[in-house]
Amino acid sequence: MSKFIDYIKTPSFRNTLLGAIITVVALLGIAFFSLRYYTKHGEGLNVPMVKGLNFADAVKKLEDAGLKYEVDSVYIMDKPPGIVIDQDPDATTFVKDNRTIYLTINSSKTPNTKFPDIETKSLREAQAILESSRLKVGDTTYKPDVAKDVVLQASFGGQPIAMGQSLPVGSRIDLVLGDGRGSGEVDIPQLVGLTIDEAKFSLKGSMLTLGQVMYEGAITDSTNAVIVKQDPMLVDSVSKVSIGTRINVTLSNKTPQQ
Repeated sequence: MSKFIDYIKTPSFRNTLLGAIITVVALLGIAFFSLRYYTKHGEGLNVPMVKGLNFADAVKKLEDAGLKYEVDSVYIMDKPPGIVIDQDPDATTFVKDNRTIYLTINSSKTPNTKFPDIETKSLREAQAILESSRLKVGDTTYKPDVAKDVVLQASFGGQPIAMGQSLPVGSRIDLVLGDGRGSGEVDIPQLVGLTIDEAKFSLKGSMLTLGQVMYEGAITDSTNAVIVKQDPMLVDSVSKVSIGTRINVTLSNKTPQQ
């Protein structure tokens, strides 16, 4: 033990220890600076903002910055086609040169969806089902039926559609609903001799609707113009019509014949 203590006190030991320390420090320095060079530590760039740009402008901006890109697409109905709706990494993110930026583009081609089963569903249910299929409710009309606000028929572009039929996403579906009043009949009101406003009031009370309004001769005073003809007409053979029937009328400034 005493020999070892005497040895570490010699200049030879001190020189050996110092050489070892210098060697370790040198190796660590070489490793640090080599890694720094390899990873280009501190070098890079901020990702530019391309979200909201059209695809061509976004690509040019990325390529000018020395970045690569990959593209995916989705369809969002309310967004213009061909624009970047998302990017990853986000703008201002610090990345290395040649990093790949992932872009999501809004597709210019409208995808299709299957028409869901909404028959006999309530209007509220039908609207929710259509929205889940990325469709919209268009015009709604009513016809006599005991079920109120229940879908009796659906159409697209004026043509009836059935469950499972393929339609473009975002299509507006027109619905025919029940009015809850059934298919009963009411008496035909006598409209001849009434003004148009009086006729509308009478029809509403009879649960009928005003149809086509025609004119006989020149109408010089619209406030005094009266109905001289109606169709259907109240006669002995026809006295009742179905609820909701449209009554066509002809207006004239002449006094109607009795």
